Amino acid sequence: MITFDISLIEKAFENRELLKDAAVQNEIRNIIELLDKGEIRVANQCGGEWHVNEWVKKAVLLYFPICGMETVECGPFEFHDKIPLKHGYAAQGVRVVPHAVARYGAFLAPGAIMMPSYVNIGANVGEDTMVDSWVTVGSCAQIGRGVHLSSAVTIGGVLEPVQAAPVIIEDHCFIGASSIIVEGVHVEHEAVIAANTCITGSTKIIDVTGPEPVTYTGRVPARSVVVPGSYTRHYPAGDYNVSCALIIGQRKESTDKKTSLNSALREYNIS
Repeated sequence: MITFDISLIEKAFENRELLKDAAVQNEIRNIIELLDKGEIRVANQCGGEWHVNEWVKKAVLLYFPICGMETVECGPFEFHDKIPLKHGYAAQGVRVVPHAVARYGAFLAPGAIMMPSYVNIGANVGEDTMVDSWVTVGSCAQIGRGVHLSSAVTIGGVLEPVQAAPVIIEDHCFIGASSIIVEGVHVEHEAVIAANTCITGSTKIIDVTGPEPVTYTGRVPARSVVVPGSYTRHYPAGDYNVSCALIIGQRKESTDKKTSLNSALREYNIS
């Protein structure tokens, strides 16, 4: 049975002197252990809506000051940090290729694969998801099942402010190489993001498939096929192109969830 005392975390977050109390430290460590096992998470989906568990983020923030710097040696490699490395991958059914690193407090579900990459504390990576080479999954990011994070993708992290939503990539999304998804952007299920697409919380995401453009910010609608784009903006010094993301179509039912990015884009004659 999962048990924890949220009130202790809330009180310690307001009064850091309470971090000297052994009971408070034990409760913080208990929550980080549950986070590491995937038994709790920073954000949950309920009734189609995502909700941030602020108290979990508070526990992560409080974990840093109660941990001391330690040297960790892995064969010829040495690390010096407050947060230990995640371990026990074989028992968890996770494939981890050298030089992949995940911090304790990050959860990787069975079937997940980490190529040489990095997953930070608080992140949750779903079943059968590929974290490809040189990918960074930031703190508290929520990555769904069957997702492919292609080479050199950056998924932003967030700890503060505690009420801020993390980046959310829902099930069966494909994020193209060198794309950047940050500032709490929500990519809904089965979306396909082309290589080199940068989406921040303020990036215009423009659906150009209809007679009139439809603009979103902070959210990529389900099954959208998205490519990098630009639009013209007027400034006192003249007109300049500003980066945006363009929704050029919808992922078709005929497209398998495991499709490659190239296959999905060829349906729209995009190389």
